Amino acid sequence: MKAVILAGGKGSRLAPYTKVIPKPLMPIGDMPILEVLLHQIKRAGVDEVILSVGHMASLLRAFFQEGEHIGTHIRYSYENTPLGTAGPLAMIEGLEETFLVMNGDVLTTLDFGELLKFHRESKAMVTIAMYNREVKIDLGVLKLNGGNEIVGYIEKPTYNYQVSMGVYVFEPSVIKYIPQGQYFDFPNLILRLIEAGERVVGFSFGGYWQDLGRPDDYEQAILDFESMRSQFLNGDSSSNI
Repeated sequence: MKAVILAGGKGSRLAPYTKVIPKPLMPIGDMPILEVLLHQIKRAGVDEVILSVGHMASLLRAFFQEGEHIGTHIRYSYENTPLGTAGPLAMIEGLEETFLVMNGDVLTTLDFGELLKFHRESKAMVTIAMYNREVKIDLGVLKLNGGNEIVGYIEKPTYNYQVSMGVYVFEPSVIKYIPQGQYFDFPNLILRLIEAGERVVGFSFGGYWQDLGRPDDYEQAILDFESMRSQFLNGDSSSNI
């Protein structure tokens, strides 16, 4: 089974770290975040990974090479110009069966095997792993009637949203909805699929999930990895699993 890992972004929100190292190589404990992810998807049956690379691609290739030390074959797809989050998929050959797609900066205890099982049973074209995120507003929120008249007042409310974890399962037919050589993001793709009447479903996950979006996210991920290491590495306390 194949997995596409998106590793070509500049990681601007994580600057200044990402001025000298691509975000997927940011260390979590004694290994890069991407290496943790590679070990996890290998356990789910992934035997070939396509790294979609652009920014600092040479550093990623120098570290992971062809995947020998992971035990999973790795090949590379290069973006000469930024193509967004979904655009790079149209460049990749050989996506002829169900495949995983994910960001290269996700730290999670998600069971990828369970995600794949859910996708197959749902008979969807796309499954999006989703997470419940609470957003607290530390202000009084005013409700208006469409003009200037206030019709309600909520003091410091908490809202709940189902958000994308940056992990997807795709059927190969999704590629026909992605324009070749154009900048194209996942929201554009999902909306295009829905408009076309294709089945898109969400897989709700209640375990641990964190992406390395900002410096405080990264610092928290480091602490969590050290305290939950066995959960991320399937009970193996070493880095060479």
